[in-house]
Amino acid sequence: MTRFSKTIAAACLLLSCAGAAFAQKAPANYPNKPMEFVAPSGAGGGWDTTIRMVAKALADEKIVSVPMPVTNRTGGGGGINLAYMQTKKGADDLISVYSPPLLFIKLNGTSKFGYKDTTPLARLIADYGAFYVSKNSKYKTMKEVLDAIKANPGSVKIGGGSAAGSMDHIVFLYVAKAYGIKDLRKIQYIAFQDGTGPTQLMGGFIDVLSSDIASLRGLVESGDVRCLGITASQRIGTGIVATYPTMKEQGIDVEFSNWRGLFGPPEMPEYAVNYWRDALAKMVKTETWKKIMAEQSWTPAYMDQPEFKAFLDKVNEEYTEIFEEIGILVK
Repeated sequence: MTRFSKTIAAACLLLSCAGAAFAQKAPANYPNKPMEFVAPSGAGGGWDTTIRMVAKALADEKIVSVPMPVTNRTGGGGGINLAYMQTKKGADDLISVYSPPLLFIKLNGTSKFGYKDTTPLARLIADYGAFYVSKNSKYKTMKEVLDAIKANPGSVKIGGGSAAGSMDHIVFLYVAKAYGIKDLRKIQYIAFQDGTGPTQLMGGFIDVLSSDIASLRGLVESGDVRCLGITASQRIGTGIVATYPTMKEQGIDVEFSNWRGLFGPPEMPEYAVNYWRDALAKMVKTETWKKIMAEQSWTPAYMDQPEFKAFLDKVNEEYTEIFEEIGILVK
């Protein structure tokens, strides 16, 4: 290479680096326009509640001053929104909430995208699976439900708010597997991604609803439904929630945590990532957020981005093994 060509190459490198630095420069007073907060599910579910409560805490504590309206972009167990996020590559105005299904939908083939096609920002909470029956159900315990399934896998209709092979389905299969049920693929699971699961349960169209701890609290308090158990290691929460028995109390040795965190689009600019990491780190320390956590019966599980990324890699390996074992892994 001649001296002239070396000089040109060095200049190009400097321009390239300068261009990259310029591309990462934050706009004045970022964020200076409304953010797009997205729940990849219908209104009232765990994702929807989580991101709405985040927006509320950030606004109430004056950590973020721009509007943070929440959009519900449903379908595909979160896959529809994940595909949408790919069209927002490099954007600084989109944040979505996800939990284990972000990994599930890639493993089960629902989506060609996965957690590596996002920008993780922070893990916020841990929730747990909960199983409900209508007030007139013949089932009084989870063992009765599981015994009926063990005798005839297709005899009990299980419903959930997520797609087959996603959160509400998988958490029930975890419990069934721990109880010794072998024919997991024969268990009837019906998805109600439009949020009608509780109505379907009370109407007798399904026998058991797999959901989270907070979503049906009002229906339990009114006596319309009963909670047969949760997947936490011990009883949690206050009030009616504190009466929900664990699986382990019923002799079913299983625990399943439904973590939830926030994600930006792929290649979210560094200035935006740093801003939201800082905002969320402040938020989780506020009294407003602590009050929300107590009201929703959520367990604190905050992780900043570096630790969250390592966590995602670890649990993805664990989920892969489980999906392969129950025969729904798409390689």
